Parts: sequence; structure tokens; C-alpha cells
Amino acid sequence: MSGPRSGPAAAEFHYRLPAVFGGQRPGAHRGSSLGAGQVFAAHRRLFDHPDPRRIDLRASLRDPRGDWLVRLPRQRVAVAVHAVVDVSASMHFGARHRKLDVVADFVEALGRSAYRSGDALGLLAFDHGRREDLFMPARHSRGAGQLMAEALRRCHAEAPDQHDRAHELTPRALQQTVAPLAGRPGLVFLVSDFHWPLQALHGVLEQLAPACVLPIVAWDPAETAPPAAHALLAVSDAETGLRRTLWLREPLRRRWAEAVARRRTELQALFAAHGLAPFELQGRFDAEALTRYFMEAVA
Repeated sequence: MSGPRSGPAAAEFHYRLPAVFGGQRPGAHRGSSLGAGQVFAAHRRLFDHPDPRRIDLRASLRDPRGDWLVRLPRQRVAVAVHAVVDVSASMHFGARHRKLDVVADFVEALGRSAYRSGDALGLLAFDHGRREDLFMPARHSRGAGQLMAEALRRCHAEAPDQHDRAHELTPRALQQTVAPLAGRPGLVFLVSDFHWPLQALHGVLEQLAPACVLPIVAWDPAETAPPAAHALLAVSDAETGLRRTLWLREPLRRRWAEAVARRRTELQALFAAHGLAPFELQGRFDAEALTRYFMEAVA
């Protein structure tokens, strides 16, 4: 178990969403209904919307029926934001920091960002099953992100399953975990290292529609950059507990790098098929990089 961390956890990032949302709670996102706001939506008759402060003289003079017209803005609304976090055994690996601690830094920053935007934030977690002990319903609270981050930092790794079905259980648990979010609009951060069969992800992403989904791939530099060649290396599968000893020759280092590149390509292709682009966490959380991601995605 890791203790509290400081630094990146205090960061914030800014997120903008490409979709238009319904809802009545005021917030920072484009709404589908007319109401208080600054973005022009439509002209309506003063008779139907008796607010002389919004009269548009030019539009009224051009109106063929001679009606007095008022400008109506589009309401900006709050959305529900959920972080769906993989806490399986492989997420507890890390050379300097556990991947789960880096994710906790992200979740704490997300809490600050969501509160500033007026959004409610919730947490769902899974390993080889739904983690009900880590579930937190969406709420608009200044300290929600910090509470969720502390829960993730306190999270212990499950005992590795000594059989090959360990990798099959995680995607099934993910499907069960996101079931309450199926068909609900909002913003969902799907956070995992995705070290399990990817085929189930297609169904999960279809479940989450019409929400805006951002996959976050949490990898550690020790996973993506193989050690120096000509060394004896003891490795273990964090999910199944299987251990092996390898003599790390240069051909094996090349296969290691090729496997990482192939997995990255597979993930990008899978998410691209659903119109998504993953964001990668590599050993630390970079709030500015995530802000740039959203700015570029919505531009």
C-alpha cells in the first residue's frame, strides 16, 4: 500500500465536450434547451417570451410578420462524470509509483476540475469482479475527487488467481461494472492498462453510448522500455501469479518492444473504430497534456 502523494495530485485540467447535453442543472457544457446562457440559439416572439431586455431590433425590423423578436440563448448545463477504474493486480505494478497511484493523481485532479465545471463526479472500480467497496455515486462536492483518490491509494492488490481464467474475468467484470451507466449521457473516463483480452471492449463501448468516453491507458515505463540486454530477469504475471526467469538477450528485447508497439496499435485501432482516441499515462499524470487533448479533440 502506498501513502499519500503530493505534487501532480494538486493539478487541474480543463475539459470541453463535443456533444450537446440535456439537463436543467447549470454548468459549463453546451445544453440542448433554451435558457440562461450567453450562446445565441434562436429568435422568438416577444409575446411568447416577454423579456424586453432581449429584444433584437434589427431582426424585428426584418421580420416579415412585423413581430417584435427577442434573442434566446442556449443554456449551459452540468453533466455526470464517472471514472471507471481497473484496480486488478497488474495496476499495482510500477517501477517508481504504482500505476494505480498515478491514476489516483488523475482522479484527484478530475475532482477539482469537475467541481469547477459544476459537474457531479462518481467512481466505479473493478478487478476480477465489481468492487462495491470502491463505488462512490456521482455527486457535486469539492472534496469528492480527493476521497476517491485516497480510496484508490489505499486499495490492496487482490491475490493473484493461479489459473488461466484470470484474464477472462477482468473484461467480464468491466461489463458488469459499467452496466449502470448504459445509455446514460455524460462523460466517462475508462482507466486501465488493458492487459487482458480486448474483444469485450467493443460491447462495453456500445454499452456506454451516448456518453462521451475517454479511454486512459495507464502504463509504466518499466513495461514499455525493456531493461538492458544480457541480464537475467525474473518476471511474473501480476494477474495470474505465474513466474518465469528469462535471459534477456537482444532478440528478446526487440520482441518486447515490438509487442508493446503492437499492443498500442491494437488499442488505437479498437478505439478508433468507435471514434475514440486514447490518452496515455506513462508513470505520471500530466494535467497540461490532458487539457491539450481535450482542446484538440473539440477544436
